[in-house]
Amino acid sequence: MKDAGGGKGLITLLTDFGLKDGYVGALKGVILSINPAATIIDLSHDISPQNILQGAHVLSQAAPFFPKDTIHVAVIDPGVGTSSRHPILVETSRYLFVGPDNGIFELVLQSEKVRRVIHLSNREFFLKDVSHTFHGRDIFAPVAAYLSLGVDPAGFGKKNGRIKKHRLERPRTNKGIITGTIIHIDRFGNIITNIQKDFIAPAKPGKFILKVGDRVIKKLVGTYGKAERGETVALIGSNGMLEIAKRDGSAALELASGPGQRVTVRILK
Repeated sequence: MKDAGGGKGLITLLTDFGLKDGYVGALKGVILSINPAATIIDLSHDISPQNILQGAHVLSQAAPFFPKDTIHVAVIDPGVGTSSRHPILVETSRYLFVGPDNGIFELVLQSEKVRRVIHLSNREFFLKDVSHTFHGRDIFAPVAAYLSLGVDPAGFGKKNGRIKKHRLERPRTNKGIITGTIIHIDRFGNIITNIQKDFIAPAKPGKFILKVGDRVIKKLVGTYGKAERGETVALIGSNGMLEIAKRDGSAALELASGPGQRVTVRILK
């Protein structure tokens, strides 16, 4: 084994595992068995099962606020054990990202300077028996732990040079209509879309029409407090994305909406 060296020891975890089973506990157990001094932070384990876009969004909103040298582990991995994706390590000027090459890092890396991409292939840093269905425990967790001890990223495998391009769904504009997708429902029932604020910037009061299913929302506000009690409105959230919110209630419950549903916006002249 290579000399472990120093290391910062801060690791974040993002998964779709939930907390009902022991999967998250297994990841933490592996990490702490290798580096008992590691600090582990849970970003979220409530990503909808296999929803890579939602996971990519949550990671991109949380990761940039962590200190330099943080190791971010993301495991939303419907292709686990197949040849359709590789386990990778991405080193940027600020962070290390560990997980599957399936698009989970696509959004967060837009604001990062990528130094190198490593295809994780050195089994010296994996658990002894690697299952076909739990690379989070058997590959990603131990790799993160060794990184937290200061192991050079180059030791984990061959340099890939680039990340595989994935087609995460993005908003599009056609004949004046912006079409986006719901990517997340937060614990307050706010509906978060993938429509960035730049798409909405031209909107003026009374010139905004948003449609979700059969519901039409025409009020665009600057903050939650500008809505009347019980009113459902649209706004740009702290993440720079278009949201739908209900004052003192859940917009998601009212609109019976969830990740993957279409949203359209028309901005009138």
